[in-house]
Amino acid sequence: MSSVIELRQYTLRGGRRDELIELFHAEFLQPQAAAGGAVLGTFRDLDDPDRFVWLRGFAGMDQRKAALEAFYGGPAWRAHRGAANATMVDSDNVCLLRPRPGGRGVESLSSDRAGVLRLSLHDLRGVMPYAFASFFDAAMGQLIKAAGGSIAAELVTEDAFNSFPKLPVREDERLFVWAAWFEDADAEARFARRLSAQAGWRDDAPEAVLPALMRKPEILRLRPAASLAARAAGAGAQENESPTRRSGRSEPLRRQGLFQVRATF
Repeated sequence: MSSVIELRQYTLRGGRRDELIELFHAEFLQPQAAAGGAVLGTFRDLDDPDRFVWLRGFAGMDQRKAALEAFYGGPAWRAHRGAANATMVDSDNVCLLRPRPGGRGVESLSSDRAGVLRLSLHDLRGVMPYAFASFFDAAMGQLIKAAGGSIAAELVTEDAFNSFPKLPVREDERLFVWAAWFEDADAEARFARRLSAQAGWRDDAPEAVLPALMRKPEILRLRPAASLAARAAGAGAQENESPTRRSGRSEPLRRQGLFQVRATF
């Protein structure tokens, strides 16, 4: 089970998302698993044709460091990094997360299923995580259920130091993330309309959590790129026929105001 999760959002050059997805699945899945990093899911962003999103898990922070050193120093990355980097504008939009204590885990985030995954990222600057989590359980979770959603996973920021600084992460922020799956984009849109129509749910919110509630969350609507199990099997079958295809540092795009943020939670 993964206790450290990277949520990675890559902004790509126009029209090159499918190229990167094919390269990623063909060349990077098995080498990352062999190095100790599990690719939990790969996704297309429904609201941005040039955004590729993926999740990577590790058993812990020490294991993350070792796995990244092994993969990015290994033959698969050396052979294909040029091709991967050529598809990208930015790859530094990365959230370092962990499962919420006592919350739902990350197993349900796998892209080995059909549907649409909705991620809601709440900015907790100035708010204690336990206070927000308590309000989420008491009020927001009930509204999500009433709107037809079922919470699949809950994640919070991993506070540990980024032990592999060659891969930047979004620092100086604290997040609460919840995830829900929907049958398709229409089902997610119906849920979003019902959720955004809820009124008065902040009326009795404790003052301690108001800063987080005044900021609209970052919403990601993601469609699985492909079945990882099928991709891994296909890649394995090709190993005997062909040789066993990431990125530079730039200002995180969230600071540039390029995210689509929707007026709900």
